[in-house]
Amino acid sequence: MLWHVLARLEASPLVTDIVLVVRREDMDYCRQLSEGGGFAKVATFVPGGGERSASVYRGLQETRAAMVLVHDAVRPFISAGLLERVVAATCEHGAALPALPVVETIKEVANARVVGTPRRERLWQAQTPQGFDRELLLRAYHAAGPDAGATDDAALVERLGHPVCVVPGEADNRKLTTPEDLAWAEWRVRAREEVPAMGLRIGQGYDVHRLAEGRPLVLGGIVVPFDRGLAGHSDADVLTHAIIDALLGALAAGDIGQLFPDTDAQYKDISSLALLEQVGTLLAERGARVLHIDAVVAAEQPKLAPHIAGMRQMLAATLGLELGQVSLKATTTERLGFVGREEGMEAQAVALLAL
Repeated sequence: MLWHVLARLEASPLVTDIVLVVRREDMDYCRQLSEGGGFAKVATFVPGGGERSASVYRGLQETRAAMVLVHDAVRPFISAGLLERVVAATCEHGAALPALPVVETIKEVANARVVGTPRRERLWQAQTPQGFDRELLLRAYHAAGPDAGATDDAALVERLGHPVCVVPGEADNRKLTTPEDLAWAEWRVRAREEVPAMGLRIGQGYDVHRLAEGRPLVLGGIVVPFDRGLAGHSDADVLTHAIIDALLGALAAGDIGQLFPDTDAQYKDISSLALLEQVGTLLAERGARVLHIDAVVAAEQPKLAPHIAGMRQMLAATLGLELGQVSLKATTTERLGFVGREEGMEAQAVALLAL
């Protein structure tokens, strides 16, 4: 569930940073999930408090953003449209939440007896994310004190007398709490996102290029400042080549050398992104869909970490993927082997396709 939430927030241009508030015993697991998924927007991990309100307050203290969205990880299917509506209403009103009108008749019960029937047309079922001006929400928490006793953050803002705007929620933005909810979620992933239960293919790619003078260093479609580049018939983008081979491997369609031979003059000094785009077209023609790519490039120098975000954006855009579907890492070989001797670079990649 958390992976789905982070993937959607990572892909949204409206979200800049993510503060994860989790149980202390789940901190390591959540860090591994975040790093493994390549979720670059996860800025901070915060141990939660004894109550929901205490957890949210701790998260608020870890950000200085003018606007905050508070969301439950057990609602994994937030859409881009829902985020847009909440953010737009928060910008205008300072506080907003998505909600759906109640369709069942609600009874107020005490001691197993009905004591009231509220008017259904005035009842709405609140959802998250709930959006707030950060200073407003902090004032609400300070006014409520340590024993806020609220089941959502909007209730605290309401106590201040500040209006909370309601925007249309979504039925798919469902809170998963029971085994039946989880069964629905599995169906939703398979039926709505069309990920077949028995149609997944995995491919592995590996590539090596030696370093050479007088060549630009191109990795993941990005020109990285360095005194040498990689030698090859194309632009020698070792990272993109490994990803291409992983995609072709998952498709059982040969390898990069077979599709784009170095004996063909048309590929001389060609951008590897152009080759990747052609592979993307081949995938579409075969009815394949890229679900996820994970790759690592090994280089002793230069430092590649500052360029990873740009590489991910370039590769995702070339294949028409969301940013959260492309994970990249950079490493060294601790001065071991040809990479350690700065004679060349190598890259490995794995790709998951639905076919």
